[in-house]
Amino acid sequence: MSQFESQRSSRRKFIKLSAAVAAAPFVGSVSHPAVGAEKGRFEFCTFTKPLQHLSYAEMSDEIAKLGFDGIEGPVRPGGHVLPERVEDDLPKMVEALKANNLNLTLMTSGINEVSEEQRTEAVLRTAADLGVKRFRMAYYKYDLKKPIAPQLDEFRARLKDLVAMTSELGIKPVYQNHSGKNYFGGPIWDLAKALEDFDAKDIGVAFDIGHATVEGAKAWPLNYARIRDCIDTLYIKEPAWDENTLGWGPIGEGVVDKSYFETVKKSDFSGPVSVHVEYLGHKDPKIVPAVLEAIKKDFAKVKSLLT
Repeated sequence: MSQFESQRSSRRKFIKLSAAVAAAPFVGSVSHPAVGAEKGRFEFCTFTKPLQHLSYAEMSDEIAKLGFDGIEGPVRPGGHVLPERVEDDLPKMVEALKANNLNLTLMTSGINEVSEEQRTEAVLRTAADLGVKRFRMAYYKYDLKKPIAPQLDEFRARLKDLVAMTSELGIKPVYQNHSGKNYFGGPIWDLAKALEDFDAKDIGVAFDIGHATVEGAKAWPLNYARIRDCIDTLYIKEPAWDENTLGWGPIGEGVVDKSYFETVKKSDFSGPVSVHVEYLGHKDPKIVPAVLEAIKKDFAKVKSLLT
């Protein structure tokens, strides 16, 4: 069985589990892990996009049971907190998290520039006042019909304006390397070049080994080394291919080089590690129990690889 087929098999098992427990309440459906997250060096969190069907309190309860230190929460159009309601709803989310001694470790935003349309200042000021230390930016994309180099200069200028605001507010933007034909930051080197103008304390990178593997395959050690000084947060997700079709699945069952985790352990990196479990989907509330089981399994694997 190929790795991709294994992922699809795991996905089918999770969907079956979802159907079996859909009628039961999801709050309290996941037990505490036997061993909690290592405290100190890493701050473990998980991206809660697939859990947006839960209330803030329900989501917080479930994440606490799994042993995380916090969450990566979507505060963006279509997110668990909508930008137009950030002043009212973000404090409610943070309060629910604090009730379980959890942090909003990383806020995923729709912000990539200073603009009224994105409600940049309102969203970031509200988050900063609540003690949120960092937010993931929205992506920049190249127009492949135009010369690339001038677009890099344009992205750099937009970053400069944003960092001027975030430095004043006391919240740090982080940019995730993604994979795809037109993503700024996909090749890593363009992102590293743009960030040469900034201090790493003012803006950082959410290094995604899954997307770095898709884009760089066996070149990930070179790309990791190139961007290392800018890394603020680590994203863990797992890609695999079936012929020429890309898929995503459980941690440890795809093509990410396991030596990556040894590299991290031997490095001086200390900070947030975000576990991304999006391969089951996020639109159907009935799969929430299955998603929670998948998060539990993947988190255990990440801990075994990093600690």
